Amino acid sequence: MRIHDALELVAKACKQSLGLGLAVAVLSAGIVPAQTAPVRPKILGLSHFAVFAHDFDKSRKFYGEFLGFDEVFPLKNADGSPSMTFFKINDAQYLELFPEKTPDSDRLNHISFETDNIEALRLYLASKGVKVPSQLKPGRIGNLAFNITDPAGHTVEMVQYMPTGETMRNYGKHISPNRISKHMTHVGIIVSDLEPEYRFYTEVLGFKETWRGSSSGTVLSWINLKAPDSDDYVEFMLAKPEPAPTKRGVSHHLCLVVPDVAATVATLKTSPYMKEYRREIEVHVGKNRKRQANLFDPDGTRTEVMEPTTIDGKPTPPSTALPPQ
Repeated sequence: MRIHDALELVAKACKQSLGLGLAVAVLSAGIVPAQTAPVRPKILGLSHFAVFAHDFDKSRKFYGEFLGFDEVFPLKNADGSPSMTFFKINDAQYLELFPEKTPDSDRLNHISFETDNIEALRLYLASKGVKVPSQLKPGRIGNLAFNITDPAGHTVEMVQYMPTGETMRNYGKHISPNRISKHMTHVGIIVSDLEPEYRFYTEVLGFKETWRGSSSGTVLSWINLKAPDSDDYVEFMLAKPEPAPTKRGVSHHLCLVVPDVAATVATLKTSPYMKEYRREIEVHVGKNRKRQANLFDPDGTRTEVMEPTTIDGKPTPPSTALPPQ
């Protein structure tokens, strides 16, 4: 049957019935209604930031003793050696620490975002041509998660916290009153080829640009992209060429928001860990006009502590500089 004849049949059916008759007429005409494209579920913000450690115990002291986060859910390999551990920032956010696999390699393991429907997100990403697993299985602490790879080659984990998983079972527990921050506001990743990375995060994942800045005033240095259902964001650290693997810790970073950076730094300087830390901690105003300070774990991975607003409460104009060429 040609399309014209089919449309005539549908029109007659519409006059007769708005319900079952229409459906029967459409099917009998050989017209199959187009399937609805999968809809992206919510991306609720940052779940965790995961790094490798050359000296696992030294890094544990930095995140636990110095930054004050409770260590939870330690996992071991079959031989009893440490496989990974978690440091709890809040009920939804963690720092994950892994023993290194290869010396002198990139310290970034992966970044992670939380969703409210992991299966819907899997189907949505598959519909966009993103490589995803064929099925989901609970992870070692009981949550559902899968990894994808962004155009820059970073591993991005998507996770849904399950009612029977350790994350939800320990809701409200293991939250240290001594932790320096209650929230991880962003993570930074190195990006050398901006266009595909920008399209992936904005067009596929639904992130929105909120600000861009330049350290020099002539070449663009950073682009901030906010998660679609959260104020958390990912910061593109623009670099061409990329730094050597052992020099990426400044760029591959996490940021913890604090109400008063100077007060936070003063507290850190009273910690017994300062005898081991042996670095200066300086408060400064960044190009975004927010007070901040930088801390570095034993492998050089940066933890940025930053106030939530600019020094005068006014927005900082975005840079008009071009990306690195």
